[in-house]
Amino acid sequence: MTPPAPVAEPPADCPLCPRLVAYRADNARREPDWFNGAAPSFGDPEARLLVAGLAPGRTGANRTGRPFTGDHAGWLLYQTLIDTGFAQGTYDARPDDGLRLIDCMITNAVRCAPPGNKPLPVEEATCRPFLTARLDALPRLRVIVTLGDVSRRNVLKALGKPASAMAAGHGSEARIGPYVLLNSYHCSRLNTNTGRLTPLMFREIFERARALIQM
Repeated sequence: MTPPAPVAEPPADCPLCPRLVAYRADNARREPDWFNGAAPSFGDPEARLLVAGLAPGRTGANRTGRPFTGDHAGWLLYQTLIDTGFAQGTYDARPDDGLRLIDCMITNAVRCAPPGNKPLPVEEATCRPFLTARLDALPRLRVIVTLGDVSRRNVLKALGKPASAMAAGHGSEARIGPYVLLNSYHCSRLNTNTGRLTPLMFREIFERARALIQM
């Protein structure tokens, strides 16, 4: 398969990863009214903050077409963005709820939903040019919040750095070129239900992002 062109957003019917294409087609057969495509980034094209997840959830962005919309993780993410001034409106778990991001964009390292919520390394690598292009297309970008360690590694690789360029773990912070990266535990149901990630811990990440942007 020909490598993707350096554009920030793949087409919804992106053909590059055979396993993900097959999974997308299977979802479309079972749920023809769902989005079932490469989920585009969402937010402010002049954003100074980028939030990077790993991949769309099957019943989240794969269903609705908007990152973190329709699955459990979206409730905490969007409410936290509202509370810290990076979003305005009311999150209602659907793409037409009128929610607007302010100085913030959300994307995923892999744009198509993977089986079991786990993309393969080759799929991460194949989709990475889109992530690199997404970073390059944000002229005012200053801070990147990565949701989970796999997202952290993908963003570092998209910036041409090894995973060792930044420590793992919640609250890890590093300056990478022109950006500051902040890593958070993912706002998944598993992490929030077990108390590994609390709303306060998550909010503190975005308060730190706000402080860095204003420096």
